[in-house]
Amino acid sequence: MKRRDLLGVALLLPFEGLAQTCGIVTPRQTEGPFFKTDSPRRASLLEGTEKTGLVLVGTVLSPQCKPVPDALLDFWHSNEQGAYDNRGFRYRGHQYADAQGRFRLETIVPAQYPGRTRHIHVRVQAPGKRILTTQLYFPGDPGNRRDGLYRPELEMKKLKDEEASFDFVVEA
Repeated sequence: MKRRDLLGVALLLPFEGLAQTCGIVTPRQTEGPFFKTDSPRRASLLEGTEKTGLVLVGTVLSPQCKPVPDALLDFWHSNEQGAYDNRGFRYRGHQYADAQGRFRLETIVPAQYPGRTRHIHVRVQAPGKRILTTQLYFPGDPGNRRDGLYRPELEMKKLKDEEASFDFVVEA
């Protein structure tokens, strides 16, 4: 099986994660050593990649279940080989939630790298509030069992085909 095929299979694994609920702020996790400031503003992290692999949608909510308009979301993850672009901004970018707190991100399914399962780093911030830094995980990924940082409550939920969702709850 080719690596590209394996990545596609990983995306199709069943998403059995726990649904994020209002009232409970999304758990914080480390930003890791690869965060970079000043990422470009964009809703697609695809640069010369033929296939999307993942469309992540969701809503930024307050603990009172109200949408958080204009929340800042900054995403970054590894490439197809499990490496981060530390010179440029490949697979890095930020965007703002719309008036209903919704966001949509096009990207790839990141590869695993030694010691970690597949994951996407995210920083989320309601206007003028504290930044929430966390990571999102792929349910059913075999690497989850071996990753000490993995948390099932941070799993994305499978919607259809290459689409997944996650709702963030932040201080607002």
